[in-house]
Amino acid sequence: MTSKTTEVIVSIKDVHKSFGDLEVLKGVSLDVRKGEVICIIGPSGSGKSTLIRCINALNDIQAGTIHVCGIDVTDPKLQKLELRKRVGMVFQQYNLFPHKTALENIMMAPTLVLNEDKETVRTRAFALMQKVRLEGKENAYPGELSGGQQQRVAIARSLAMNPDVMLFDEVTAALDPETVKEVLVTIKDLAQEGMTCILVTHEMGFAREVADHIYFTDNGVIVEHGPPKTFFTKAKDPRTKEFLSQIL
Repeated sequence: MTSKTTEVIVSIKDVHKSFGDLEVLKGVSLDVRKGEVICIIGPSGSGKSTLIRCINALNDIQAGTIHVCGIDVTDPKLQKLELRKRVGMVFQQYNLFPHKTALENIMMAPTLVLNEDKETVRTRAFALMQKVRLEGKENAYPGELSGGQQQRVAIARSLAMNPDVMLFDEVTAALDPETVKEVLVTIKDLAQEGMTCILVTHEMGFAREVADHIYFTDNGVIVEHGPPKTFFTKAKDPRTKEFLSQIL
C-alpha cells in the first residue's frame, strides 16, 4: 500500500452550481490529499454527482474555485484535455463502444487523443485487463460481457490515460448484486495501490471499509464529514443520523 501524503491534490472552495433556478451546490468546500480515498454519500438529488462532474469540468460552476493537480478548473482558458489527462472518470453507465473489443476500447484514448505508440498502448492495455481481473477477455465485445465486466473495462479504459485522480459516480448502481462485488474489489485494489479516489456511492459497507474520509451531502451542502470509524457510529447532525438510520 502506498502511504498517503499531506499534499492536497484536489481543492474545492465555496463552490456554487445552479441549473436554471435550481441551486444544486450551495457553497461546497473540501480538500482531497494525494493517495486519499473520499466517499461522498447522501440522498438522491443532494448534489453528489454534480460535484464530481464539476471536478472534471463536465459541469461549469457559478462561483467558487476548483483546483486539481495544480490546474485551475474554473479558468476560462482551461485546456480540458490537459485536465482529463490527469483525472479519470467512471460513470454509472459503461459507455463502451459496442463495435470495439475490450482491448480496443481501452486503447482508443491513448492512441487517438494522446497519439501514443500503438504497441506501447497495447502492452499497457493487456496489463490493465489483468489488473481488473479480465485476462482472456481482451477480444470480447461489450455485448459478450456481463455488466460488471463491462464496468471493469470502463475502469481500465480510464486508467489507460495514467490519471492522478479517479472519479467514480455510482459505478455499481446499474449492476446486478452478483456483479457489484467484483467492481468494488477492483476499486479497492486501486485504493490500496495509492490511487487518489473520489467516489459517489450508496455502498455503505464498502465506504466504511475503503474510505479515509466520508462526506454526507444533503440539499446542496456538506452536512457532516469525518473518518468512517467515527462517522458511522458517532454522527452528530440530526440529518446525518436520520439518513444513516434508514440505510444501515
